[in-house]
Amino acid sequence: MMKHFDKASILEAESFYRRDLINSLSGYKSLNLIGTKSKEGLTNLAPFSQVFHIGATPPLVGVLFRPHSVERHTLENILDTAAFTLNHVTEGFYRQAHQTAARYEGSEFEATGIGEEYYLDFFAPFVKGSPLQIGCKLEETQVIKANGTVLVVGAIEHIWVDEKGVRMDGSLDLNALGTVTVTGLDEYHLGQKIGRLSYPKPGRDLVEI
Repeated sequence: MMKHFDKASILEAESFYRRDLINSLSGYKSLNLIGTKSKEGLTNLAPFSQVFHIGATPPLVGVLFRPHSVERHTLENILDTAAFTLNHVTEGFYRQAHQTAARYEGSEFEATGIGEEYYLDFFAPFVKGSPLQIGCKLEETQVIKANGTVLVVGAIEHIWVDEKGVRMDGSLDLNALGTVTVTGLDEYHLGQKIGRLSYPKPGRDLVEI
């Protein structure tokens, strides 16, 4: 039996119930730890599931932030320094990654025991041990009029990835990398490949690739 929610019942639900329901609707989501550093040198780390592809030429990624109505260290550091990193999470440290969402006064790296590392002269810290690390520069921001959500568009400047996860065609094997995904706000999963299919064209059968 299907359970039905109309808009009125959604809005009338308890806030925690509505939050968890709506956050789960999009299904499995990518999970990234975003690393930043303030102008004063204090590092920051936070989990984000609202990270998505925008374009490949030039390479761009989008990140959605809650309305900037209260102090948001990650967003403020990006606006101040224009640098941030995206780091995949593995089963080996997903609990520490979850804990970075706590409201620490100091660095979440230090508080959770997640290591920092730096490459070249990139300003923001990367997550040590992450199999996929991306260095981004702020390209632009937009405020979504419907609810005040802030869209940050990042230009991808650097990619470091464990070579075992890079296929010959450039696609990534997330199973090989051990990348963790998330549903809602607090449920974590390991992906399981069920198939990879050929490009769809009318009149042509799909084949496994």
